[in-house]
Amino acid sequence: MINGFFRRLKWRVLWSLAGWRDAWANEHSFRSWVWANGVSALAAFILPLTMGERALILSLGVVVLAVELINTAIERAVDRISTEEHDLARRAKDAGSAGVAVAALAAGVAWVVVLWRLGLG
Repeated sequence: MINGFFRRLKWRVLWSLAGWRDAWANEHSFRSWVWANGVSALAAFILPLTMGERALILSLGVVVLAVELINTAIERAVDRISTEEHDLARRAKDAGSAGVAVAALAAGVAWVVVLWRLGLG
C-alpha cells in the first residue's frame, strides 16, 4: 500500500515537472510571471516585512503561476479541439486570461497594502 503511494507520488511529481518545463519552454507569459515572482520574492525578503506579509506575498505569487498554468491548459485544450475561430473558444480563452489577471490583481493589492504600511506607498 505504501509502496503504491510512493510510486504514484513519483509519477505525479515527474508529470508536474514535465508540465513546468513545457510551460517554461513554450509560454512567454509563464516565463514573464516566473521572473516577476522572482523580483517580488527578492523584494519580500529584502524589505522589513512581517512573516505574515511575506507569506501572503510569496503565496499570491505562487497562485499567479498556478492560474497561468491552468490558463495554458485551457488554451491548449481549446486549440486541440479546433484551431478555427469560434465564439465559445474565444470566451474560454478570455476567461482563463481573466483568471490570471484577477490573481495578479490580488498580488498587486497585497503589495500596495504592504508598501503603504511601510510608508513607501
